[in-house]
Parts: sequence; structure tokens; C-alpha cells
Amino acid sequence: MPHILIVDDNSMDRELARGVLEKRGGFRAEFASNGIEAIEHLEAATPLAIVTDLQMPEMDGLALVRTVHRRFPTVPVILTTAHGSEQLAVDALVAGAADFVPKQRLARDLLRTVEGVLAAPQGDWQRQLLIPFLRFNQLRYEVPSDVNLVAPLVDQLVRATEGFGLVELADRTRLARCLAEALRNAIVHGSRGAGEQSTSVQDGDRVTVHAELSPEEGRFLIRDQGPGFDASAIIDPRRSPDLLTRNSGKGLALIQLFMDEVRFNGQGNEITLVKRRLADPDVPAEHSIKA
Repeated sequence: MPHILIVDDNSMDRELARGVLEKRGGFRAEFASNGIEAIEHLEAATPLAIVTDLQMPEMDGLALVRTVHRRFPTVPVILTTAHGSEQLAVDALVAGAADFVPKQRLARDLLRTVEGVLAAPQGDWQRQLLIPFLRFNQLRYEVPSDVNLVAPLVDQLVRATEGFGLVELADRTRLARCLAEALRNAIVHGSRGAGEQSTSVQDGDRVTVHAELSPEEGRFLIRDQGPGFDASAIIDPRRSPDLLTRNSGKGLALIQLFMDEVRFNGQGNEITLVKRRLADPDVPAEHSIKA
């Protein structure tokens, strides 16, 4: 039966997560108290997703993420981060975790995060047959500022990227999450009235999405019609892991940790995300953020 695996050595935190997922989300939850028990569970049954603590005995959350990413690439892992474990969370996100929820916001944000991760497109293995023959693809959309268009647009972009094999199966969910966060930001905060008291979307507001894909890299430009922001103030979560437990900036942190390059225009209303193919999957890519 489909279920969510909750991995935590703290029984109170396990019960809190279970209550959120079962009572409010309608999911069935099963438990493991550390990474070793989680792997044993995965060998016997495949959950829809894993929600795991980071600080645990025997096998911690980072080791669990690495093992799941390698051995069970279709199972997304969501971290629950506590104060003091921010650097470990950054390492786990880079290693393959799909998303994170600060423990102090578990009751508010866990269900929404799990649903967002599970909504990511899952792929079509028959399309893999054409990968060796595809050389270039370019897509351009000008869509209304409507959050209901985020999911189908992300699905199209991820499927197009999959045609070049730029991301492994285990990383499809993370790519989808990054694109969805960038698109939602453009739609919600990018309307021409965003700088005024009313933040409602105005008629005629558009978001431009331009994707250029090749066997070497995927480049995604997302531009809105809003007033923009000061991109020079952005902080890299690799340098300040405590960003993961703040009340805002989660989407941008995910983008920075997964994408190889993040670039903003001078006005701050256009973001370009670049994902490059790794020649050696064991060697991390160069990462840069540019305004």
C-alpha cells in the first residue's frame, strides 16, 4: 500500500509528522528510527517518499540521502532540519535530497512540501530511446500569471530536459522543484502591481519562459513584468546554512543548491537557471550566482 516513510529517532517528532500526513493529508505513514532501519524498509517496500531527520544514530540523514539517491533513485527524500543541523542539510540537499522543512514549521509546511515533491513529473522510459539522436531543443512560452499553469509547464520543461539525459532519474524531482519555485516567484511576486499595496495579479501580466537544451546543458530563462528586486543581496546557502531555517527564501535556496549557475538581470525580474551535464557524476559541478 502506498505510504510515506518517516525516519526519526525522536518519537514525538515522528508522531507530529504522522499526524500531519495522515490526518490532514490522507497519507499512510510508516516509521524507521535511523537510516539503517530505513534502508531495510526500502528493501522490503517502496514508499512514495521519505521524510527524514538529519541527526540520528547509526546512519544519519546525510548517509541515508546518499544511499537512497544511489540505490532507490525513484524515491524522493525530504529533510526535516533542526537548529544546528543547517550545514548537514545543505550537504544533504547537494547530495540528492528533494526538499526540506525546518522542524519548527513542520505542522505548517510538511504536508505542502510532500505534496509538492510528489507532484513532480515522473518520466517516460520510452522517451529514453531517442536521447542519443537529439541535439538541440528550444522552447518559448509567454503565459498568463496563473499559478495553475505552473505544474503543466514544469512537466513540459522537465520532459524536454529528460530528452537529453541532463539529469539522472533521481534528480528529476529536484529539477522540477527548482523550476516550479522560480515560476511561482515570477507569477506571485512579478505582477506589475507587486510594488503597490495590492499584490493581486493584473490582467495582461505575462511570464516569459525560454528554454535552450542541448546534450551539454539546459538553460532556463524566466522573466516577469514586476518591479524586480536587488539580486546583489542574495546569500548563498553554502556559505550561510542558517538560511534553511529562516522564514523566507526557501525556493531560492533550493535553486542555488541544485543548479550549476544562477544569473539575474540588472532589474532583478529575470532569472536564468543553468544545469550542466557532469562528465563525472562523482565530481561536483562548479557553482556560481551572478547578478
